Amino acid sequence: MEKTVTATYESAVAVRNVVDELLGIGIPQEKFFTEKDKNQIKVITPEANQSEIEEILKRHHPKTLH
Repeated sequence: MEKTVTATYESAVAVRNVVDELLGIGIPQEKFFTEKDKNQIKVITPEANQSEIEEILKRHHPKTLH
């Protein structure tokens, strides 16, 4: 089963850095979406990989993560 993990950041730069890191580890672009007006990223991931994705998102100091 897949889950969606959502993180909101203070700046667009942080979101861009997260995108670069996700692409760098091989997450396909169609598995994540950004909402630029909210500085938010949503990542669709199998439950088995959820903790790895959350760790990546936390590295960039999100305001919220759920």
